[in-house]
Amino acid sequence: MSDSQAATSGQTPAQPAEQSPEQYVLTLSCPDKQGIVHAVSSYLFMTGCNIEDSQQFGDHDTGLFFMRVHFSGDVTLEKLRASFAAIGDSFRMDWQIHRADERMRIVLMVSKFGHCLNDLLFRSRIGALPVEIAAVVSNHTDFRELVESYGLPFHHIPVTKDNKAEAEAALLELVREERVELVVLARYMQVLSDDLCKQLSGRIINIHHSFLPSFKGAKPYHQAHARGVKLIGATAHYVTADLDEGPIIEQEVERVGHEVTPQQLVAVGRDVECQALARAVKWHSEHRVLLNGSRTVVFT
Repeated sequence: MSDSQAATSGQTPAQPAEQSPEQYVLTLSCPDKQGIVHAVSSYLFMTGCNIEDSQQFGDHDTGLFFMRVHFSGDVTLEKLRASFAAIGDSFRMDWQIHRADERMRIVLMVSKFGHCLNDLLFRSRIGALPVEIAAVVSNHTDFRELVESYGLPFHHIPVTKDNKAEAEAALLELVREERVELVVLARYMQVLSDDLCKQLSGRIINIHHSFLPSFKGAKPYHQAHARGVKLIGATAHYVTADLDEGPIIEQEVERVGHEVTPQQLVAVGRDVECQALARAVKWHSEHRVLLNGSRTVVFT
C-alpha cells in the first residue's frame, strides 16, 4: 500500500525503525594530572556521544592515571580515532578506541591437558566469551577431534629443541594471516622465546597452576600435597620473557582439607585454572585490562 493509499484509508504509514547508536569503548593511560576526565567527557559531549559507563583509577605509586569509558554515538570509529588524537597527544596518553560489540579474534594453544581448552571452546560457543576463535594450535594431536567438532581449524605445530625457531615463525605467520589480537596458552607446555614474547607483548595470556611464583616445575599439585597446602590457586597472567613473572590479571582459589589426595588436588586445580583463565580472557577481550608496569589495572 502506498503512502497516499494509506492516508486515504486512514492508516498511518509505517515508519522506518530507528537505528541504535554505535557502542564504543575508550581506554587510556597517561601521567596523572588535572583535567583528564573533564577533557574526555567534554570531547564526547561535543562529539554528540553519550557516556554509558566510566571507570578510572589514579595510581599514586606510579603517578599514572587509567580510564575506561563505554559510550555510544552516531559517529564512525575512524572519525573518533582521528578527532581524539589531539586530546591524546596533549595528555601524553596511550589510548585506544574499539567497537564494544566487536568480538576479539584469538588463537588457543594447548599441549596434553585439555580442560582449559574445552572450557574456552564451550564458553565461546554459548556466547559467554566475546571472542572469535580463529584457530587452535598444539604441539600434539590429542585434541584435533575435539577442536574440529566445533568447526574450528586445528594446526599441529610440533616443537623440538631443533625446530623451535621454525615453529614460532609458523605461529607468528598464523597470527598475522588470521588478524589475531590475542594468543591464549590454555595449558600449552612450551616455553616461548624472548623474541616471540616481545613481538606479542601484552597479547599473550597464560594460566599457571598456583599462586605465582610457588610450585614451579613438574607435578605442582604433588608438590602442594607434600607441603600440606590448604588453598589451591591458579594465576592468569600476561606472558613476558621472564618465565611466569608477567603481570597478573586474575587469580582463583579453592580451600582444601587435609584428607584430599594428590589426584583430588589435580581435579580442584583444573576447575580453578578454567575459572581464572576464562575471566582473564573475557576481561582482556572487553578491553578491561590495562598494563601498569609489572602490574595490571582491571576494570570489572
